[in-house]
Amino acid sequence: MSVSAFRQRLLGNPVARTVLSAWAWLVFGIIIIIWVPLVFVVWVVTAPFDKGRYWPGYLFRRLCVVHQWLNPLWRFRTSGVKIDDPRRPYVVVSNHESFVDMLLISHLPWEMKWLSKEDFFKYPLVGWLMRMAGDIRLVRGNKESIISAMNGCRERLDKKVSVMLFPEGTRSLDGTLGEFKDGAFRLAIEQGCPILPLAVSGTREALQKGDWRMNVTNAEVRVLEPIETTGLTKDDIEALRYRTRQLIVDELAKMKG
Repeated sequence: MSVSAFRQRLLGNPVARTVLSAWAWLVFGIIIIIWVPLVFVVWVVTAPFDKGRYWPGYLFRRLCVVHQWLNPLWRFRTSGVKIDDPRRPYVVVSNHESFVDMLLISHLPWEMKWLSKEDFFKYPLVGWLMRMAGDIRLVRGNKESIISAMNGCRERLDKKVSVMLFPEGTRSLDGTLGEFKDGAFRLAIEQGCPILPLAVSGTREALQKGDWRMNVTNAEVRVLEPIETTGLTKDDIEALRYRTRQLIVDELAKMKG
């Protein structure tokens, strides 16, 4: 029996999964409570020279790393292209399988500001952390909010901090990759920033919709080669969108195959 199969058999039975899920959620809550004052201190101390809130955001994402260390049900892995300059701004895009995508992608060793729906900012503690980190609020379907969010993305990029968007707009219900919207690609071309594609695999199984219990999962985020946008115009948005989506589709097939 392989190590993976043994781990699945040991931890995946209903009783163990329920107990360990309760533990993992408890630990998650405790870490968030501890992290709020830590991020607040870093935010205050670095405010005079860190206009892009790089360091408060970087510390905020580390809570996901600590949680995964303490959660025996999940094993996360990062792979792919190494980013030499974490302060070169990218428009980062990824497929969207689950809420857990955010926890996995946060393991990447550089900071990026997330375009997130307004609901997350309303959560106690988590919303405070997102505000201190400088994440970007979006009200879906609200034209004024969309314009404001895109301006927020431009502001972060101008301050040499990457931004993270899910171009599908929402998580996949069946695991298939949905069509990409234009926003991320229009933003990258207008700002002259490269697109940085990510391929995420395994998170859909980690926490299935409608069930609070977690599953024994190995999940991976793979960083693909950046796509330069220098010289591109708005007429190239469709081609850039298609190229990026196809790269992620092809990489997901390799990861899952």
